[in-house]
Amino acid sequence: MKFNLEVSNELRQACPNYRGAAVYATVRNTLHSEGLWQEIDAFTHELQATETVDSIKQQTAIVATRDAYRACGKDPSRYRPSAEALRRRLLRGLNLYQIDTLVDLINLVSLRTGYSIGGFDADKIQGSDLCLGIGKADEEFEGIGRGPLNIEGLPVYRDAIGGIGTPTSDHERTKMGIETTHILALINGYSGEKGLQEAAEMTLDLLKKYADATEGEIVLY
Repeated sequence: MKFNLEVSNELRQACPNYRGAAVYATVRNTLHSEGLWQEIDAFTHELQATETVDSIKQQTAIVATRDAYRACGKDPSRYRPSAEALRRRLLRGLNLYQIDTLVDLINLVSLRTGYSIGGFDADKIQGSDLCLGIGKADEEFEGIGRGPLNIEGLPVYRDAIGGIGTPTSDHERTKMGIETTHILALINGYSGEKGLQEAAEMTLDLLKKYADATEGEIVLY
């Protein structure tokens, strides 16, 4: 793993159960993967047949992330964790946005596990140190497809320049694209360590299956 991952004291105090998993790999991105979308469609049908908008709020990882938002000072009903937002979108009968294979793949893992996952072009991250802290007032952050995002009170990963990812949205500066050849996925386990290894292995397996991943590595922290 080429990055040093740290959790700040302020985040640890607010969210003492937090554990994270990082997945790093060399990959080949594509605009579309038919096999991946068959898996996404299968999950969509299963979710719509078994879940409701109310029931997804009871999913362990989603509950813990919502609680973490409150502990850090953010209203999770106004700034939804991405895993919850994705599930709610499907339950409203809307299809997922098709972006590219790497983004679509991260969305599938998030949907299956309930974890909000940051997916980054590792070559766009500045420096080798990443620290998870809490967003400050007036801290600049341009969410992907969202424009300026108020991240005060949101958990946020920062590199040498500033914030790159929150459980609500990642930053435009480090977003993945068709040119991405190295991915860093950060899985946010506010519910603790249970299930994190499995989620990380699922991510790496899908990267190998649909993005020709090599040199894959998993680190729990």
